[in-house]
Amino acid sequence: MNAFTRSISKVFKGAFGAFQAYPASIASAVGFAIVTMVRIQLDWPEQEAYNFLFNCLHLAFAVGAIFSLMTVTAARSKYNTEKAFLAANLLGAAAVVVTFLLLYFFGGSAPDRFADMIVRVSGLSAARVTVVIFISLMGFIVLASKPEEQSDFSRALLMTHKAFFIAAIYGAVMMSGTSAVAGAIQALLYRQMSYKVYQYLGTLVGFLTFTIFVGYFPDFRKGAVDERRETLQKQPRFIEVLFEFIMIPIALALTVVLLLWTGKTLMAGQGASFMQLSGIATSYAVGGTWLHIMVTHNTSSLAKFYRKVYPFAALLILAFEAWALIVQLGRYGMKTAEYAFLLVWIVAVAAAVLLILKKEKAHVLIVALICGAAVLSVLPVMGYHSVPVRAQLSRLEGLLVSENLLQEDQLVPAAQEPERPVREAITDAVTYLAYVEGAKLPVWFDEKLAQPAQFKAQLGFEQIWPEPEDIYGDYPQEVMNVALMLENGAFEIEDYRWAIRLQNYEGKYGGAATTEVEGERGTYEIDWITDQMSGMPTLEIRLNDQIILEESMRGYFDRISESYDLGQRNYNEATFEEMSHKLESDEVEVLLVFENVDFSVNVKEDAMRYWINLDVLYMREK
Repeated sequence: MNAFTRSISKVFKGAFGAFQAYPASIASAVGFAIVTMVRIQLDWPEQEAYNFLFNCLHLAFAVGAIFSLMTVTAARSKYNTEKAFLAANLLGAAAVVVTFLLLYFFGGSAPDRFADMIVRVSGLSAARVTVVIFISLMGFIVLASKPEEQSDFSRALLMTHKAFFIAAIYGAVMMSGTSAVAGAIQALLYRQMSYKVYQYLGTLVGFLTFTIFVGYFPDFRKGAVDERRETLQKQPRFIEVLFEFIMIPIALALTVVLLLWTGKTLMAGQGASFMQLSGIATSYAVGGTWLHIMVTHNTSSLAKFYRKVYPFAALLILAFEAWALIVQLGRYGMKTAEYAFLLVWIVAVAAAVLLILKKEKAHVLIVALICGAAVLSVLPVMGYHSVPVRAQLSRLEGLLVSENLLQEDQLVPAAQEPERPVREAITDAVTYLAYVEGAKLPVWFDEKLAQPAQFKAQLGFEQIWPEPEDIYGDYPQEVMNVALMLENGAFEIEDYRWAIRLQNYEGKYGGAATTEVEGERGTYEIDWITDQMSGMPTLEIRLNDQIILEESMRGYFDRISESYDLGQRNYNEATFEEMSHKLESDEVEVLLVFENVDFSVNVKEDAMRYWINLDVLYMREK
């Protein structure tokens, strides 16, 4: 048996060993797979009544799979007794039951607020389950880093990464192979084979992939020394090369860019959107800390330099990001994005300080901080669903009271239109609050207040939003558009006999819609034909199988392009005259009314694309 075959056999031997080492975790994975297969078997009309139940079961089994991994590892590494092993598995099973009951009875969303009649797991409940899974996984990695003479957090984290990617590679190979076999069977032997076969295969492969992941880990029993452990938590040479010659230079380059940005900020102001800055800073803080942990034992000079420089650079960069956050809070108040960035900022600053003071001994403390922030983000009073809502309510109430729009818990329409910045701020706050799931809003805040008509009726002015921030500067556009939609209103239609709809696109040509009309001269066959490459439509009308009108919409687009310049794809309201096109022949007169029109040019590929949503075709015989 060669080395390659031995390696594969060890992987699958470990997968089978996972059933014995982590029975509750594997049982949860089995339950997850069974629920998935039941959902595959039931089509949507049948599944709808059980959708919420299945979602709760899926999340509960996911918790059980990872939570049991942590509890069993704790029992084996701390006690290594049969009683502790049994208790750990029972605790994992209890986690499944408790999670399911909490989700099923308390985790459902209100089915009517957003006109969604399907009860589903609320976003907050799903977030809380995600936090439990995340903390369980972090707890498992911390436990896997013990005892200190055999491992540490950096090595345990690397081992977990290796387990994940090796399992993913095996899973991808199994899925590709089984799908190829199933495809051959469908093509050559049984063409009526259901597409669900591939879904079943995916479920089974997913289960096997999880067992490979769990089975990859060494024996964590107290007092046992697994010879595989040193190999499993050692960085392969290609990983060392990846970190040393690719990832560390990229991280250092990003550090230089962000340091230059801090200098530019001192000289010329912020000059970039908060969303862009927060995204870059979050990636830098999370990715930089992760990389710092992963190269803890790398002895190269570049890795040593990175470990020394990163914490100090991160503190300097995060100090300027704090200023950007303060500016953002002053302009728009705290919303979910600002709340999330604030938590990341606090953890990142604390992590940088800990790395300076304690170096590799700070890793477990950093994990504890991250887990604490994750718990805080979903708490009833301090969570992401609560703090931003209170902040925006306070902001909105202050604006309304200052403009005399809120009196004795009732909204009063404005006697005089407020200044634009005030209207922008009110629109922004109302729109945010109206669509926050599960938000506890005051009695004066109608759930439909964000709708334009309701907004104007209760506040006395139209909604207006701030100008979007320029994120990309003068970067050249590859695609430029003109996008129009028919304005609301009543339009007078005279002298036409038929109003014809052509929307089903089931005509005799690809991308065509067809209908027939019985007139005094005979049968009119009307085809609305869309070119599959360019999207340019053509109207064709036949009378008794003879073409009496055939015209493309190019003339219409030429007319519109004279009035609108190509640019970014922002919809413009257009008049009835602009959104209609009249055609005629010796036999008929036709008026086409469009609901939406869009045409674009790709300047890089030198290609034009057209799209028309035909609302109604009016026609009369001459």
